[in-house]
Amino acid sequence: MAGLFGSIAGALERKSGTFTLDQLPGFLMGPESKAGVSVTYSTALQVAAVLACVRVVAQGIAQSPAKLMKTRPAGGADVAREHPLYWLLYRQPFGRQTAFEFWETIVAHLMLCGNAFVFINRVGSGRIVELVLLEPGKVRVTRQSDLTLRYTVTGDDGAGERTIPAEGMWHIRGLSWSGWMGMEVVRLAREAIGLAIALEQSHAEMHKNGVSPSGVYSIEGSLSVEQHAQLTTWLKQHASASGTPLVLDRGAKWLQQQMSGVDAQHVETRRLQIEEVCRALGVMPIMVGLSEKTATYASAEQMFLAHVVHTLSPLANRLEQSADVSLLSEQEQRDGYYLKFNLAALMRGDYKSRQEGLQIMRRNGVINADQWREMEDMNPRDDAGGGQYIVEGNMAVQDGRDLTPVKTTGA
Repeated sequence: MAGLFGSIAGALERKSGTFTLDQLPGFLMGPESKAGVSVTYSTALQVAAVLACVRVVAQGIAQSPAKLMKTRPAGGADVAREHPLYWLLYRQPFGRQTAFEFWETIVAHLMLCGNAFVFINRVGSGRIVELVLLEPGKVRVTRQSDLTLRYTVTGDDGAGERTIPAEGMWHIRGLSWSGWMGMEVVRLAREAIGLAIALEQSHAEMHKNGVSPSGVYSIEGSLSVEQHAQLTTWLKQHASASGTPLVLDRGAKWLQQQMSGVDAQHVETRRLQIEEVCRALGVMPIMVGLSEKTATYASAEQMFLAHVVHTLSPLANRLEQSADVSLLSEQEQRDGYYLKFNLAALMRGDYKSRQEGLQIMRRNGVINADQWREMEDMNPRDDAGGGQYIVEGNMAVQDGRDLTPVKTTGA
C-alpha cells in the first residue's frame, strides 16, 4: 500500500485491545464493576442485549446509502459521482472491503468505544485513494500544547509505532467530555452491563445442575458413611431418567425440591437489565426483541419509526458532519459538496400507506411519474409523459408558466 500507512498496514490486524481515555471524569476509574466482573468492549459484546443493540444500530446505518452530494446554484442537489471520494464512501473504501462493512464497523466502534479512527491515505496533490479502518485500542491520541491532535498507531506486537498527523486521520467522536475525545460508552455503562454479565453467569451456573437439588430422599434413622455413599450412587443410577418412577422401601420418602428460574426471579431481573442496557446505548427495547404485551401493530410501527428518528438520524448526522470537515477541503465545502445518508427507506410504513403518500405528492406536482417509479426501483416510462408534473385541480401540465389541460395516464 502506498502512502504513510504502508509500513504498518500488515501489523494492524483486527483484535481486541485496551483503550485508555485520559480525559474521562475522575469518577470513571477502571473497567471493574460493582458486580465483580470486568467490563470492556470485548466482554460487553458477549451480553446478548449489547450485541443486539450494536447490531441493530450499525446495520441500520450501514444499509442506508451514503452518497456524496453537491448543491445546485439554483437550489437542490445532485449526486457527485465525478468526485473521487464518492466511490470510497458509497461502495469500496479500502481493498475488498465494502461500504456496508465499513460503516457497520465504524458505528460499532462509536457505540462501544466512543471513538472511531480511519486512516486517510492521500497521494499526489492530496487526492484520497483509501480509507483504512483502525482498531480503537491501537490508537493513542495526544493533544499538543497548540491544541492540535497527534495520533500514534501501535502494531499487534506492541512495537512499530507510527505517528500520524491530524490531517491524516479521520477521527469520529461520540459523546465527549473534553470536546476532542469521545467517552468510552461501555465504561460509562459498566454497572448496567456488568450486572447483566453477572446475571448471565449466575443463571448459567444455577441451571448447570438444576436451580436447586431436585429432591430429598428421606429415611428414618441414621446412615453410616458407607450406606450414605451407596445410597447416593444408587440414586444417581436409578433416579436420573426423566419420567421414571422411583421405588422406595423402609419408610423412605421423596420430597420434591426443584425450583425454576421464574421462582428465583431471574427472568424478571434479566428483563430489567435488557432495558437498562438499551437505555444506556440509546436503543428502544422493541428493536432488540423486547416488547410490551400491550403493544399493537400500529404502536409497534411508530416505535420502529421513532428508532430511525431518535437513534439513527442523530448518528447519521454526526457521521455526515464529521466526514465533511475531515475528508473535504474548505474549498470543496464552499463549492457545495457534502455527505448524505439516505434514511428514507427506513422510514417506509406499510406498502398501502406509502403509495397513498406518493400519490398525494404526484397529484400536487411535487414529483412526476418517473420520480415515483425511481423511488420504487422501477425504470422510467418509455414515453415523454413520465417527466410531466400534474396538479390536482384540472390535471394540467405544470411548467411554471401556464397550465395547459392534457389527458393524463397513470404512473
